Order: sequence, then structure tokens, then C-alpha cells
Amino acid sequence: MRNIDSLVDNIWHVVKNHYLGEGAYCRFLFQNDEKDREMGINEYGCADAMNILYTIGKFPVGKERELCKHALLSLQHKDSGLFIEKTHDPIHTTAHCLAALELFDSKPLYPLYDLQKYFTPEGVIGLLDSLGWRTNPWPQSHKGAGIFVAGALTESVDLQWQRAYFKYLYDNVDPKWGMSMRGSIDEGAKPAHEHLNGWFHYTFNTEYARKPIRYPDKLIDTCIYLYDNKMLHPKFGRKINFAEIDWVYVLNRCTRQTPHRFFEAKERLRAFANEYIDYLESLDFETDDGINDLHMLFGAVCALAELQSALPGEIETEKPLRLVLDRRPFI
Repeated sequence: MRNIDSLVDNIWHVVKNHYLGEGAYCRFLFQNDEKDREMGINEYGCADAMNILYTIGKFPVGKERELCKHALLSLQHKDSGLFIEKTHDPIHTTAHCLAALELFDSKPLYPLYDLQKYFTPEGVIGLLDSLGWRTNPWPQSHKGAGIFVAGALTESVDLQWQRAYFKYLYDNVDPKWGMSMRGSIDEGAKPAHEHLNGWFHYTFNTEYARKPIRYPDKLIDTCIYLYDNKMLHPKFGRKINFAEIDWVYVLNRCTRQTPHRFFEAKERLRAFANEYIDYLESLDFETDDGINDLHMLFGAVCALAELQSALPGEIETEKPLRLVLDRRPFI
């Protein structure tokens, strides 16, 4: 058993350092060399502060809760209904902020005007068809998964729409790899791990909707193969990123739907958990640039939460970590 309470305390300290007052949070503490970071109040700063605090059991209460909710609500654009931040597609930013608002049991102030065209079965199939499944699967998944979250969390879509959405994914997933668009991985335009990083987003939608994973056995094979052959993200486990939660979540959730290679999957998760915690504990939480990007830090926190759930009794904290994806979709 490993106790990571000191790591959790360091994470909490980082979030507190990003607080601007009146419920608002920045995403970055440090400007980069290109001088292109948006300093000050930020959509991902506010959303990810709430996500992290929920995960570690420090979610705001009372007056502070209301301040944080209203700071996030204030970032919605009244004309389009979107939340917009330049580092991500607006569908991603909107879905991410909507998911953070759900932690308050809250919805946005305005309808999602610019996304209404996708809230019909024909509209969402058109969007999914237009995505760069072969040439840009990871970033494009932000749109393909984000539109489901935007529709579901605002109750803008019905069951017929949801059936059309998941049918498209089931009909088109590659049976050889258990993920991504049929044939897209073998074309080789992007490495397989980027398809996994993208497919993670559709997997958490599948989990939220209580749907079966299409090819869980094959997806476990893929996750183990990529891990064993060091074919995941080039800095997998050695960078504050989302690549870790992508792999951990997909592999662990597949083991809930099939007994296929169950103990082999757990062995990989256990080995990775020890290496990853060692890495996180080696970082300087005051100065590390990745740690002090609240959005990237949130990815690492999610990985820790899913690892704790995947390995009962092996990762100890005073308060059990709560993965936000177990409440609603999108990170």
C-alpha cells in the first residue's frame, strides 16, 4: 500500500495558489516564452479548480461555493451560448465548463445557440462524419465527444438522438483495434496511441450512458500491447498530461465488462501506478510548469483517482479520491 496524502496536499496547495478571489481561478501561474498564455481568470482555470477540488474532497461550500459557480457562469458568451478559450475547440471548452457546472447541480445561463444544429440525429451524424478520424483523431475527439456532453448535460437531446450517436460509434469502430474509425489506425497517418487518446473521450460517454463497450476484449489487447511495447505517448508517465488517464481509464473500464486478461491488465496498472506516483512525488510543485497549469494538473489528478479505484487497497488517501467521470462525462 502507498499513502499519497502528501501528494494530495501538494495538489491542494497548487489550486489555492491559483485563486484570484471572488470565486475566480487562473489556469497559469507563469507566462511562457511565446507570451501567448491567457493570464488571469480563465475557463479552464475555473473549471479545473472545481474538478480538482471535487476529486480530492475539498469542493467549496457555502458562500464560496456560490462565488465559484457564478465566476464560471460569467464566462459563457451570451450571443453564442459557448464557453471559448483559445487553446481548445469551443465545443471542448463548452463541454468542459458545462461538466464543471454540473458539480454544482447547475446549468448554463443561456441556451447553446451555436450548437443547436447538432442537436438532431442528422446534425450529429454530419458532425461525426466530418471529423478527422484518420489525420487528427485526438483533438477531433474533443468535438465528437464534447457534442454529446453539451447535449446531454443541458437536456437538449432526446433518447432517439442518443441512440443515433452511439449507433454511429458502434457501427464504425475498428474491430481489429477495438477503437477509432474502422481502418484509420492501419493507414498510419497518426500513431495508434493518438487514436487511444481520442477514443478515451468516447469511452467516458459510453460509460456515462451505461452502454456496453463495443469490443472490450480487443481494446484490452490494444492497451496492453501499446504499454508493453512502449508505444503510448512519448512522454507517457513522465509529463503532466492527459495521456495517462486516457490509457488507465480505457483499460480499467474494459476490465469491468469482460474477464479477458483481467489479471494481466491489473499487473500493468499496478506497475504503472508505482512508476507514476514516483514521478509525481519527484516534482517541485512550486516551480514545475506542468503542475502549475491547472488543466494539465487535472489530468494527472484524474489518473490518480482512476488508479486508486482500479487497485483497491493499494493507493491510500485519508479521503478517497472521486473521479468526476463517475458523476458525469467529460474532462
